[in-house]
Amino acid sequence: MSEYEKHPSHFAMFFLMGGVLGALAGIFLAPKSGKRLRADFRNKGSEAVDDTKEMYADVSAKAKDIIEEAEHQAEALKKEAERYLAEARKKVKELFACGEEKKD
Repeated sequence: MSEYEKHPSHFAMFFLMGGVLGALAGIFLAPKSGKRLRADFRNKGSEAVDDTKEMYADVSAKAKDIIEEAEHQAEALKKEAERYLAEARKKVKELFACGEEKKD
């Protein structure tokens, strides 16, 4: 597995940086007047900020959903473990009771 498959956040960060660098290169290499270039740069910057905010909101929502699901699964596993422990305790008590009866 490559490092990027192990850490999806690295891939997203490099992908975002590549997009920003590509947009900047396109803006600065286009033959436009300074005023128009600055206006385009502001517009692209605003779009990048909006896209980043939207991506952050999506990732935050997905992370919240994953955390909630993990909490539910942990609670279910805890209940199941408690049930098995109660059954084991009951069987141990029964075995001790049988042993006490045989002893008498």
